[in-house]
Amino acid sequence: MLTTELLWGLASFSGAIAQLLARLSGLPSVVLLLAMGLLIGRAGLDLVQPESLGRGLEPLVALLVSLVLFDGGLQLRLAGRELQRAVVQLVLVRALLGLVGGAALAHGLAGLEWPLAWVFGAIALATGPTVITPMLQQMRLQPGLARLLEAEGLILEPAGSVLALLLLQLALGDLSRWQDVAALLVVRLGGGALIGACAGGLLVWLLARLPAAADALQLQLTLGVLFVLVAGTEVLLPGGGLPAAVGAGVVVGLRLDQRATQLDEWISQLAQLAITVLFPLLAADLSWAELSPLGWGGVLCVLALTPLRWLVVQLSGLGLASFGWRERLLVAWVAPRGIVTAAVASLFALQLDQAGVAGGGALKGLVFLTILLSVSLQGFTAPALAQRLGLASEAAGDALPGLTTGLQQQPGGEQVGSLEAAE
Repeated sequence: MLTTELLWGLASFSGAIAQLLARLSGLPSVVLLLAMGLLIGRAGLDLVQPESLGRGLEPLVALLVSLVLFDGGLQLRLAGRELQRAVVQLVLVRALLGLVGGAALAHGLAGLEWPLAWVFGAIALATGPTVITPMLQQMRLQPGLARLLEAEGLILEPAGSVLALLLLQLALGDLSRWQDVAALLVVRLGGGALIGACAGGLLVWLLARLPAAADALQLQLTLGVLFVLVAGTEVLLPGGGLPAAVGAGVVVGLRLDQRATQLDEWISQLAQLAITVLFPLLAADLSWAELSPLGWGGVLCVLALTPLRWLVVQLSGLGLASFGWRERLLVAWVAPRGIVTAAVASLFALQLDQAGVAGGGALKGLVFLTILLSVSLQGFTAPALAQRLGLASEAAGDALPGLTTGLQQQPGGEQVGSLEAAE
């Protein structure tokens, strides 16, 4: 077995090689990061065994994921009522139908018992920045659609994680009623976001009093506040650390103006490093033995999530004139799952095994199968689909974030609405 130092070194090196291959070949980086993790892990050469890191892996993953979410909050700009409405409708419709539909598919096709099927439905809601951001960079998507997909992930990733934790407690008997799940969900999400917003305001006040030349100190102070915020919120409100990170990022991004842009450049580099290290490390924990018992039922379950998402996107686009069929088709196709999904599934499988509840391995296998198929299929096809639909920036005249026109010219002279529409 590798030493802890060598394990981290190999995970970092493999991630860096995957990023280099992505840059040289033009292939999606998320696909290569996933493939590299499978190669060095239990499904391949069995060089990296994440379970050897023990309980120290879980808090480290949580802190690094919070860094990615904080970075997403810094960049989040939802200018215009049309875009804001699109985000709200997509999140609300998907939170309801995605949970119910995902649970029904997991029970009917993959054979999970209903308590664990509900947990899978909640886990599958997460489409976070750890996979969306690299994919959007590869696609060069129009700013409005990119912000819609980023906002969906930033909201549903922490929400899905908290909901999945509560549903797991319900399955284990720690909670007795669905009403308890609903009440705790509101408290932990709302409380986490509120604590994060307050911490973000404090960070803005501190950063504004530092000299502009103190670049390194600004970054150190930001990371210190972020990590103690996430860890402290997790103690007060289990599961609330991730919404706290998003809330803090949004407040800092909105109130620091130009300094937020400079700070975001540094945070983005660190967030990219976190993705490069964590994705191969968590993918290395997957073994083919956990996938094989699912059979074709598991594959059909994962594939059926795409038409389910298409239905959700169609319903969420009702009343949005600028959300045409091209935009709906692309948004319906792009829904990869990533690091938080993998981390949550691995943790839950361990807790189920410790509690003597059967099905933890099947739940973990189904979640990782969802990651494998969504990342590989969408990673390879989404850039070509965006180009074909005329929704990539290059094909749309390199639309800028400040664009205020409500229409984009499509090939052939047809005009369709844009999510960058003016208020």
